[in-house]
Amino acid sequence: MEPRTRDILADLTDRTPLLGTTRYKCSVLVVDDEPSVLALLTTQLSQEFEVVTACSADHARRVLADRVTDIVLTDLQLPDISGIQFLDWVHRYAPRAARVLLTGTARVEDTADAINCCRVHRLVLKPWRAEDLVATLRSVARSLLLERSHEQLLDEYRRLNLELEQRVRDRTRELEQAMHQLQMKNQILEKMALTDALTGLPNRRAIELIARKELLRRTRTPAGIAFGLIDADRFKQINSQYLLCGGDHVLTWLGQMLQQAIRATDALGRVGGEEFMVVAPATDLVGAEILAERLRATVADSETRYHDEPIRVTVSVGFAVAPAGVPTGYENLRELASAALAEAKATGRNRFVVRSIGS
Repeated sequence: MEPRTRDILADLTDRTPLLGTTRYKCSVLVVDDEPSVLALLTTQLSQEFEVVTACSADHARRVLADRVTDIVLTDLQLPDISGIQFLDWVHRYAPRAARVLLTGTARVEDTADAINCCRVHRLVLKPWRAEDLVATLRSVARSLLLERSHEQLLDEYRRLNLELEQRVRDRTRELEQAMHQLQMKNQILEKMALTDALTGLPNRRAIELIARKELLRRTRTPAGIAFGLIDADRFKQINSQYLLCGGDHVLTWLGQMLQQAIRATDALGRVGGEEFMVVAPATDLVGAEILAERLRATVADSETRYHDEPIRVTVSVGFAVAPAGVPTGYENLRELASAALAEAKATGRNRFVVRSIGS
């Protein structure tokens, strides 16, 4: 048994009244129209019970309206209504009170009415023996208190269950929030791992993943594809004249210009230093030439400013194209694009060269 459960049971045990002790006395409402009988019953019961008397059913109703009573002991014959009728009223309007009928007759009809109509807990016959009456009421009180103790325990368990369910809901909500935050952080970390910190473009790892994915897609749906390498011309002069901060500024601006020049279906990434890569799916030789010229011209026709000083740069572009139906791999296209870029550099810079696999 868990410590919390033991504590609850111990607490309930402490709060459960014990008969025959000073800790608690069950209250008994004695109803009879004879003062001598009321006095006798009070004397016989007051040592173990808190006795309240009433001389009629109407009087007893008023008593029950004013206070909580544990046991109702009534004579069968009352001046206004019968004891059975009164106990039936008690059953309906004070159901938590135990009901005991005191009668001088033992008719089967009275017994049946007492059990069926008002559901009496005990039937005591006149004349009674004091010790027998006390024992009977003691048994009724013990059953009554045990029932209430069980109800209290059930209520406590219900409360604990509700508390536990609320804790589970709260904990589940906390875990869901923690998982959401963890997912967001993982997404941020994943993005950081695939993003160039300077330009905000995909880094080398990311653009190579994109390239390999497009090549894998091409094995299922044959189509042309082009890889392009772009390199800023004479970028060492930029770093020498404007230092590293100026060089970083130019690289950031260059990434923005190149991003504006490609199509929505293309991907651009920085592969290192002043070199960028373009992956252009569904692109043939003519399309690669158009794209290469647009990239070159966009940069050549634009300028950026650093410390209010205009800066113009040019780029050399090398493209490798795999026509539709021609199988190839990433390394082959990358090597061919690198050779095309080297040719563009060697033949004057600020120009493009496009090569096709198999030509």
